[in-house]
Amino acid sequence: MILSGRGVIAVLGPTNTGKTHYAIERMVAHESGVIGLPLRLLAREVYTRLVEKVGAHNVALITGEEKIAPHMARFSVCTVEAMPRETKAAFVAIDEVQLAGDLERGHIFTDRLMHLRGRSETLLLGAATMRPILEQLLPGITVVERPRLSQLLYAGSKKITRLPQRTAIVAFSAEEVYAIAELIRRQRGGAAVVLGALSPRTRNAQVALYQAGDVEYLVATDAIGMGLNLDVDHVAFAQDRKYDGYQFRNLNPGELAQVAGRAGRHMRDGTFGVTSRVEPFDNELVHRIESHQFDPVRVLQWRSKAVSFASLAALKKSLDAAPTVNGLTRALPAVDQQALDYLSRFPEITSVATTPERVEKLWEACALPDYRRITPAQHADLISTIYADLVRRGTVNEDFMAEQVRRADQTDGEIDTLSARIAQIRTWTYVSNRPGWLADPTHWQEKTREIEDRLSDALHERLTKRFVDRRTSVLMKRLRENAMLEAEISVNGDVFVEGHHVGQLAGFRFTLAAVTDGLDARAVQGAAQKALALEFEARAARLHAAGNADLALASDGLVRWVGEPVARLAASDHVMRPRVILLADEQLQGNARDHVLARIERFVNHHISTVLKPLDDLSRAEDLEGLAKGLAFQLVENLGVMFRRDVADEVKSLDQEARASIRRHGIRFGAYHIFMPALLKPAPAELITLLWALKNDGLDKPGYGELIPVLAAGRTSVVTDPSFERTFYKLAGFRFLGKRAVRIDILERLADLIRPLLQWKPGTTPRPDGAYDGRRFTATTAMLSILGATPDDMEEILKGLGYRADSVKAEEAAAFLAAQAGGASAPADGAAVEAPAETADHDDADAPSEEASEPVPEQAAAAAAAPEAEAVVAELAGEPAEPVEAKPVLLWRPGGRNDNQRSGGRPHGNHRGAGNRAHQGEARRDGGEPRREGDGRREARGDDNRKGGGRPDRNRGRDGGKPQNGQRHEKGDRQDRPDRNDRGVKPQAAKFEARPPRKEKPIDPDSPFAKLAALKEQMKK
Repeated sequence: MILSGRGVIAVLGPTNTGKTHYAIERMVAHESGVIGLPLRLLAREVYTRLVEKVGAHNVALITGEEKIAPHMARFSVCTVEAMPRETKAAFVAIDEVQLAGDLERGHIFTDRLMHLRGRSETLLLGAATMRPILEQLLPGITVVERPRLSQLLYAGSKKITRLPQRTAIVAFSAEEVYAIAELIRRQRGGAAVVLGALSPRTRNAQVALYQAGDVEYLVATDAIGMGLNLDVDHVAFAQDRKYDGYQFRNLNPGELAQVAGRAGRHMRDGTFGVTSRVEPFDNELVHRIESHQFDPVRVLQWRSKAVSFASLAALKKSLDAAPTVNGLTRALPAVDQQALDYLSRFPEITSVATTPERVEKLWEACALPDYRRITPAQHADLISTIYADLVRRGTVNEDFMAEQVRRADQTDGEIDTLSARIAQIRTWTYVSNRPGWLADPTHWQEKTREIEDRLSDALHERLTKRFVDRRTSVLMKRLRENAMLEAEISVNGDVFVEGHHVGQLAGFRFTLAAVTDGLDARAVQGAAQKALALEFEARAARLHAAGNADLALASDGLVRWVGEPVARLAASDHVMRPRVILLADEQLQGNARDHVLARIERFVNHHISTVLKPLDDLSRAEDLEGLAKGLAFQLVENLGVMFRRDVADEVKSLDQEARASIRRHGIRFGAYHIFMPALLKPAPAELITLLWALKNDGLDKPGYGELIPVLAAGRTSVVTDPSFERTFYKLAGFRFLGKRAVRIDILERLADLIRPLLQWKPGTTPRPDGAYDGRRFTATTAMLSILGATPDDMEEILKGLGYRADSVKAEEAAAFLAAQAGGASAPADGAAVEAPAETADHDDADAPSEEASEPVPEQAAAAAAAPEAEAVVAELAGEPAEPVEAKPVLLWRPGGRNDNQRSGGRPHGNHRGAGNRAHQGEARRDGGEPRREGDGRREARGDDNRKGGGRPDRNRGRDGGKPQNGQRHEKGDRQDRPDRNDRGVKPQAAKFEARPPRKEKPIDPDSPFAKLAALKEQMKK
């Protein structure tokens, strides 16, 4: 039955109007009274204030989970749900009556404000938006509107780092609250946390932490909007959407104002605004909040009070009844009604709930709150267990309850774990406070209360430990009277606090500048560090999204992001997969740190696999087998270059198919090295040198990083530095040859130039003086040109390669070389050109350049006779010839191994495929290696003897192997063995004979060489 509004006073108005204070004052003026509040936390606060006024023996506290009931207590403080349905108290007050429009709890507030009355006075406290509906539902009600004691002003949008002290930051999920509190701890020293899911004891402790000034910030849900008296100057909304139990929706202006109204207290003005990702409020919304003008509440949630317990069907039907009064709407099924609907489907419940008493008991059990926020089915299962005990035993099974309580009685774990245990123990606290549910309710009330308090204290400790930096909070408390220190970071990394430069931020490392000691200095440093924490997260996000062009790997092993070092490389088990070590301060933590590390590792791996792609592809090659795979593995381990001597046996054992498979990966079999030409470029060489230095602690060794600029400049040879690590020359693509180092590919070109000069055989033309054979050559201008070296440098290089020099007179050298040139150009007897042993093994598929392959003996002869030629030319020109002392000329021949040879490669002089024994003996006398048995057979099957024809055996004459010059063939020599590919067919001519005759270049008649040639013609005549 709807009562009239006579004797009912509605005290309405915005927040900070003193409504709750007025109700307390009015209640203590009566001999008895009851006040209902929306939250257990608020009920605790009002209970404490009443105890201070009238004493603890006169005040009772009754909530669903807690009951303090002194004998003959005159005043009762309750949550609205725990208020009695009827009372004889002189005074009744209901706070926050606008919650009657709430979808979840609204029907309870509607029931109390319409039916519960005090004998002398009834107060309804709430927002002014309730006035029209209250006047409609309660005719004759007296409405008193109270103005706000202070102004509420909009302060706009501010970053979290710029929020003023004494700010409450509001969010609507536990995850968001915790994230913001963590950020505030880094930026401002700490924050208190207030959530509706926290126990009252924990929330009180957190509020006390804030009120005492230990922290200057409060992060909370909209729970603070329900009458909590806090010393808040500013409210910042970090979210403006919430889940209302049914859906996510935007808060309406009245709800925003309820929370924003916590700012300001008594006569002190307050401000509100937005932060984080919330868009600034529009002007209309700001005006409505500042002026407290909101749409009136038009309907209240209602559920029938006339509940029938005749049967389950009758109970459900009565709950579904529709209101008959305008302004009321049937409430959506609440938790209790949802549980009833679920349980009424099961036979074990319907078979028991057959009498009105048992139906009523079932409805009473369904009122158990869902503190754990679990699924309706799980919550209904717990109610079913409790109901079964109440029906069969009369009370809840205490053994079952003891087991549940024991599980919750643990104070270890983190925040979420403790929160879940508190929710669980609150369920059993509620059970212990239900009349008639337990055989010994007092024992369980004390035990559950003790456990809840212990868990609440542990949770408060965890919250404080996680979200409060005690040292910083104390500092901020000392500086509370000063303005907030503002920190800024410029685009070039300079950090400023209140306009004062305090340090430099490079990448993720902050270097503090020299500042004065003392409290102010520490405060400045603290402000800088707090500003950096947010900047670190922003930089981490930018780096994670950065492209490879923004990152670079330097020769010092540092990874730089837009020029700033962010990581360094260190050695790992695999030379091509170095370890990445972040260069970052502790402020870069958690996911941000993981994202930065993962991004840099991806860049480093991509950079190595791109710059060293041939080597990376070789390491992953699947088409290599057997010895080829082993050779490839060694080449990867040696970073793309090996001395051929070190793997000579493996190379000899490779068949043609294996060699071809290796060549397909860009590997070249040179005379001195096995290498990958693509890796000799500056970028791969620099990276290879870095990887080796990381693996071998070589970053600090002399010479590291100094050879790469030389290679980048295109130098083909350099003067060596004895203090440098020799390995760096090899890694940079150079061969260390005593006082000179030559680029590896240039050495192979040098071998191509020397090879034809060693192919002339004595006996094809008359020997000049009997002292020399054909295995001699002089340094040519082409050699000096490709090496970029002087004659003195050339002497050092050839000695480093193991050649020996015979010093002869210029005319002797000229005569010998002239004869050699004649024999090489037109062999009289048609013998095949002999290939030296080192070049016989040289099986690279790439043909040498035309410049490198064509013999140049005429140039060498001219160069050797140059001093005499100049004198003759001068005499022919009519000028008095000055006596010129003939300089000795060096004729180079293959020699024995020297120290440098032992470090890699062998010289051209190791001619294991010499044409006859006389030559072999000569090679032994000259210091060359003697021929080993079986070498002839190996050479007969060499790379040059291709399947399906190709070049004939170089040691065979065009007549099929007939001995020449009366020489006798020994067993094992290649001359006495038929070419296996010929199959009786006449061999082809030697390769050099198949070339067209070399076109002579016109000689400048004014050059010394032209005059020398003319002089030689006159001497012949």
